[in-house]
Amino acid sequence: MEHSTSETTARSTAACILLGVRLGEGSVAVLTREALAAVDRSRAQIVFACANPHSLAVAQTDIRFREALNQAEHVVVDGVGISLMARLARVRCGPRITGHDYFYALLNALQQRGQGRIFFFGSSQRVLDLIAERFRLEFPALTLSGVLSPPFGSWSPAENAEMVKHINDAKPDVLWVGMTAPKQEVWVQANRENLYVPVIGSIGAVFDFYARTHPRSPEWICQIGLEWAYRLIREPRRMWKRNLISAPRFVGMVLWRHIFGFSK
Repeated sequence: MEHSTSETTARSTAACILLGVRLGEGSVAVLTREALAAVDRSRAQIVFACANPHSLAVAQTDIRFREALNQAEHVVVDGVGISLMARLARVRCGPRITGHDYFYALLNALQQRGQGRIFFFGSSQRVLDLIAERFRLEFPALTLSGVLSPPFGSWSPAENAEMVKHINDAKPDVLWVGMTAPKQEVWVQANRENLYVPVIGSIGAVFDFYARTHPRSPEWICQIGLEWAYRLIREPRRMWKRNLISAPRFVGMVLWRHIFGFSK
């Protein structure tokens, strides 16, 4: 799909930059309206991604990941750490929006319209089966156009081409991608021109939350910004590195670059 110069310019100006990554300023309502416009084919394809302290820390050394984030139309602040450090650095950024927020906002909007074709790509077949069961109950007006679990690890160009064809043949309006970062964002960026899908969202852990294979933090914990602590306690093996290594690195890099004014 095409990405016009005017849209790219608008995206560049309507965003803040933290550690070299553009973060959008729009509310979830604005992002949902733009996604619906893309579904209606009245605007170009939209790619959605989330940024948290871990992902911004990784993006400093993973150039492909940083480029993938900067090529996405919407990169939202998904993490209280980014909001706090951006405020300290006097860098304006938008409201905190989680992948879970965007997922439900867009699906509810399509449900109200009474139509929409949805595809889930990523995770295991077990998780996808649970997602499909819940999705059909919660969004009866929408069509589950397909689910696809990719091969474990890396895959060949031929396998990748076959998966892209499988997705395109299903003709989804929205493609949800649920792999770990940065794999999901890099994959989307590498394949978006060949994916004939109006809206593509990299939402990672939302697959597990929606399938209920990993519990999401209680709402009150999310509201006070301690979701990271809840997940660390519940999944220490999975979350310790990003919270105890990546998060402090992120804080240090923001201080170094944005507070003390060093370029590297």
